[in-house]
Amino acid sequence: MELILYTLANFELLFTRTLEHIALVGVAVGIATLTGVPIGIAITKNERLARNVLYIASIIVTIPSIALFGIMIPVLSIFGHGIGYVPAVIAVLLYSQLPIIRNTYTAINNVNPALREAARGIGMSPNQRLRLVEIPLAIPVIMAGVRTAVVLNIGVMAIAAYIGAGGLGTFISRGISQSDPRQLIVGAVAVSVLAIIVDFSLLALQKRLTPRGMERDASMA
Repeated sequence: MELILYTLANFELLFTRTLEHIALVGVAVGIATLTGVPIGIAITKNERLARNVLYIASIIVTIPSIALFGIMIPVLSIFGHGIGYVPAVIAVLLYSQLPIIRNTYTAINNVNPALREAARGIGMSPNQRLRLVEIPLAIPVIMAGVRTAVVLNIGVMAIAAYIGAGGLGTFISRGISQSDPRQLIVGAVAVSVLAIIVDFSLLALQKRLTPRGMERDASMA
């Protein structure tokens, strides 16, 4: 009962922090998509380059988020952005690269060769085949990578509250520092609920973008 009363009393702040959280993750994953998709497409032309790029992206993901923040703070402090919005967005951007690049690379590589040959047979240039055939067929799998990146980094962004980024993680950090279980539980539940809602929303969008006949493959991505 006390937890419910606390939530109701702080509903406006909770709503504001939720919007902050969504905006932070949205900007970071949006930039990651704009960079990761072209990289994923580019590396399909060179298998050795693909292995190296995916290896580097995999290494970045293995770095604990708090350690990554610790590395970025002194570096970004040189430019006056040691804490707050900028390092949080950069961290989530870096963590988002692997699922987006990997899914894009896999999706483009797995386009049915017969479709490529058919497009080539009617006189399409490589750029036209990519734009009109390969990318449209790859979109559901690419979307699955974006979905993975968003859900994963909703949790990472909660940790960014410790460097002043804002978002729902502020409830968790203050709950710990002030020994207030109400804030801690509200923050943890809010982050979890947000991740579940976003996951189902993006899954619905992914299914909507999936051509018939590809639904099974996209759901397994």
